[in-house]
Amino acid sequence: MRLRGLLWFNALFFIMPVTLLAGAVVEGRVELPKSHSAPVQAKRYEIVTKGGVLSTQPPVAVVYLDGVFPSPASLPTKEVTQKDLTFVPALLPIRVGTKVEFPNLDETYHNIFSYSPAKRFDLGRYRPEERPIPVQIFDKPGLITLRCDIHEHMRGLILVLNTSYFVMTDTNGHFRLGGLPAGRYTLKAWIDSRTTREKPVELKNGQTLHVDFP
Repeated sequence: MRLRGLLWFNALFFIMPVTLLAGAVVEGRVELPKSHSAPVQAKRYEIVTKGGVLSTQPPVAVVYLDGVFPSPASLPTKEVTQKDLTFVPALLPIRVGTKVEFPNLDETYHNIFSYSPAKRFDLGRYRPEERPIPVQIFDKPGLITLRCDIHEHMRGLILVLNTSYFVMTDTNGHFRLGGLPAGRYTLKAWIDSRTTREKPVELKNGQTLHVDFP
């Protein structure tokens, strides 16, 4: 009996921390603007501007948890490639402090630059398969507009966030964001360069909360 009780205790001891650390989940839908142009190839987005507002086409949103969070010990390096005279991905959400590489996969030169207040840089003209690959570290939150000095139609966006808890919606606006810490926060949905919606949320470990942004 003592052995059986000990086995039950050990089982609960190992299971409980996993349950407690499971975190919360937020899922829902963001109402996206209607697409006014021809459909873009699957999983290929472009950045369009209308009245000075930059957004993806087809429309997607970035949903993120806003709050005070500890800085991660390390961050993965991200990548924005130049392929077929476009930026891939067209919209890249990242955590503050992330290093981003800009490999050139076209058979022509590119010159990537930004005049955005959150990050001003100019990589200069570089050839296909340039080594070392040009990089930038994005150390301030904000929206970065990427451009090419050679190909004026090219646009890309990097959304630099003070949180590691973010996800992009699908083209129907659906999202699911998991592994969230318990507490009271603000859930935000970035839709375009002038539109960010927000809602207060209270998260509990093991809970799935449904939130829509109409």
